Amino acid sequence: MRTRVSVGGSESMALKGALLVYEGRHGSFVSWHDAKFAAEGGAAYLGEAQPLTTEFLRELAAGLGSHLAPEILLPNVLVRTPEMLVWWTPAERRTMFFAETSDAGKKLNGKRYPHPPLVFKVAGNELCVRALERSERPISETRLRIAPYWNTSDEEGRVCIGTMRTPDTDCVDGIEVWERGFFQSEFTHPYGAARLTSFTGGFVPLWKGLAGSTKPFPPKYLVDARQTLREFVEQR
Repeated sequence: MRTRVSVGGSESMALKGALLVYEGRHGSFVSWHDAKFAAEGGAAYLGEAQPLTTEFLRELAAGLGSHLAPEILLPNVLVRTPEMLVWWTPAERRTMFFAETSDAGKKLNGKRYPHPPLVFKVAGNELCVRALERSERPISETRLRIAPYWNTSDEEGRVCIGTMRTPDTDCVDGIEVWERGFFQSEFTHPYGAARLTSFTGGFVPLWKGLAGSTKPFPPKYLVDARQTLREFVEQR
């Protein structure tokens, strides 16, 4: 695991203390130790162990950036944590844009298509997306499908963001911006060796046949992601 700490070029940091983790055969515990200094400018040492309180842990979490401000959740929000936001969208018709650097892109670009219901997950600045077979709010054991889009991997549903516009906030207010950025950016290429649809002929014939259609997206052409909603939420 890689960890990066950014504190700014001119900010002064001072040692305040340390958490020590003790582990035995039958249990473990954590203690807090204030940093002590024998003399000004001298080496630091740890003071006596102090028990951890709920208030201390709350303040520590806030200082580490894991504080979550109160929000009014939208009906389509499925999961909200300090690190993650997951929501779903019902089936609907949307315009799609494709890079016109290929004949396929030229044929598909700028037309309206029916889309399957989708589940989006944002963690940090990473966007993942899966499809649903039914246009109804999923539950933890709902089986997910591969989202049938270029720029999207089949293994994890990760979206190649590229130049896609992303929100400046990690709050639920950013949901609309994430969706708009996803659908208004250009779909340019398959992401790896992804099998995006079971339709005969693959991705391009599927969307070419759906262009301008007023019928719902046919779920029979969605590929099983071999994953439940719970597994999608928990994957890293």
